[in-house]
Amino acid sequence: MKLFLLTQEQVRGYDTYDSCVVCAKNEDKARLVRPSRTWEDSTPYPSWATNPSKVNVKYIGDAEPSMKEGVVLASFNAG
Repeated sequence: MKLFLLTQEQVRGYDTYDSCVVCAKNEDKARLVRPSRTWEDSTPYPSWATNPSKVNVKYIGDAEPSMKEGVVLASFNAG
């Protein structure tokens, strides 16, 4: 497993996530991880990019062997 930094600039402002660190097998899998909810959820007030193609992914290192796939840490802009 690897660690990736995900960022997005599509959805900004209060009650949104600007970034998160995720554990995933590869960049494609990492891009599909969301800090909250799923891609199928529809809401008039999204808190993350509305499409995986709008997510920036940067490899930052290898994960500990015991780590599971998913969000490790997220940055939320509460308002």
